[in-house]
Amino acid sequence: MKRVSVIVVAAGEGKRFGFSKQFALLRGKSVLNWSLEAFEGHEDVSEVILVLKDDSRNTDYIERFRKIASIAKGGDKRQDSVLSGFHKIDPEKARIVLVHDGVRPLVSKELIDRVIEAALEKEAVVPAVPLKDTVKLVDEQVVTRTLDRDKLFLIQTPQGFLYSTLKAALDESRKDDFYGTDEASLVERIGKKVTVVPGDPKNIKITTPEDIKIAEAFLED
Repeated sequence: MKRVSVIVVAAGEGKRFGFSKQFALLRGKSVLNWSLEAFEGHEDVSEVILVLKDDSRNTDYIERFRKIASIAKGGDKRQDSVLSGFHKIDPEKARIVLVHDGVRPLVSKELIDRVIEAALEKEAVVPAVPLKDTVKLVDEQVVTRTLDRDKLFLIQTPQGFLYSTLKAALDESRKDDFYGTDEASLVERIGKKVTVVPGDPKNIKITTPEDIKIAEAFLED
């Protein structure tokens, strides 16, 4: 059975952006709506759990997107928001869980396909793109080491997991009061392997107003 639940995390306050960037407009449509439409239109996605900071928009989203099964309340940190969304998934029906940043509006069907297909075979999957620039470790403005660029990747979302694997990782991190940079780091922490699949250079994360311009340029291609 290929049942895919997607947690779309959109509970950030957007301090660097100036306001909640998930609601910024991209070609007349909010960044978050672009993300939701990608999963709404994917034939393998069974349900979407949307995580928001407040409940003032809940009715609008549930009426607009038929695959939104539930809306969860966001937490103080991103990991808290993911956990809140995860608790909305029915464990009796769950198989694959994807976690996606609501501020990655240009996620493609092909990328979602790759993550789902790999997650069906592996315990944990992340999409990644290779670094193009040279990377150096710097300590007090002095270069201490040049890193091997061929082994360094930028990790994107959606990240995909077996339900049981993500549950174990979230439970362990909560027990230890540990916060990771992403869900994959929590899975790594409990000794599970994380498989990498090709990401998409266009699947950018909207962090600053300049990123909106970049996303608009990608849409023009």
